[in-house]
Amino acid sequence: MRCNVRLFIAIATALLLTLLFLGGKHRDDIRALLQTTSSDSKTPPTDETSTPQTTPGDKIIVMAKLTRENTDWVAQHLPDWQNAIYTVDAPPTTTTTRTLHTPLNKGHESLAYLTYITTHYTSLPSILAFIHPHRGGYFHYRSSWHTDAPAFDNVLSLNTLRLDTVLREGYVNLRCNWHPGCVTSHRKNAHITPAIWEAIFPNGTEWGGSVDGNNNEEEEEEGGMPSEIGAACCAQFAVSREQVLKRPRADYERMREWVLGTGLSDARSGRVMEFLWHVVFGREAVQ
Repeated sequence: MRCNVRLFIAIATALLLTLLFLGGKHRDDIRALLQTTSSDSKTPPTDETSTPQTTPGDKIIVMAKLTRENTDWVAQHLPDWQNAIYTVDAPPTTTTTRTLHTPLNKGHESLAYLTYITTHYTSLPSILAFIHPHRGGYFHYRSSWHTDAPAFDNVLSLNTLRLDTVLREGYVNLRCNWHPGCVTSHRKNAHITPAIWEAIFPNGTEWGGSVDGNNNEEEEEEGGMPSEIGAACCAQFAVSREQVLKRPRADYERMREWVLGTGLSDARSGRVMEFLWHVVFGREAVQ
């Protein structure tokens, strides 16, 4: 009996300390989360003198989802964004005419991302946010731990996204934490081989200069592949229309065909693209 009382006191104390910790250290984050989950939440004001502004609705969320995944939260909580949500595991014959889909469930989210770009290349909105289908929350840590926002919440992530920064920089990774993907021990990227690099960038990265930010040929391997490739995981990022258009549509079509045709699995082909998006959109090999 005495042991049960002690156990109860220990658990209660731990819960109390957790609440005090959250209430103190993360008070502002929690307040922001509560504010941004309302339907009238807005993006923080931008600096009108520094970059051109988007018009209402001139931005889109692109994502891939499985049939079982509920993405109603996008329209409910991000009504000022257009959305293009691709179902990847249902063939066209089982979807309605209004349902977007990919021809295969391949490359994780990359096939949906590339399908949107190649299909709408000449009519892109000013800003494109490529994100995962789970909204997140503390109780969904296993599926959303990589969303770099309080409570791992993608609604909060996009509502606090500085659109002026996206327009100015062209490409913004929505995750700032370098682990996994960009810490030193991860930069000898085993997912990307010289053959894969050559297949995706047969003419080089086409951004001018060395992809790794210098002209030291000794640091590049066969086929112009840099010796290190690294970026914060996990294929959630925002780009401007101008940055997308710096590459011809044929580049994105070639990448899409590689995803469709590679003998790599869904997971492995998706991992390849996950660690190349920053290079695709003009960043150095290690970002």
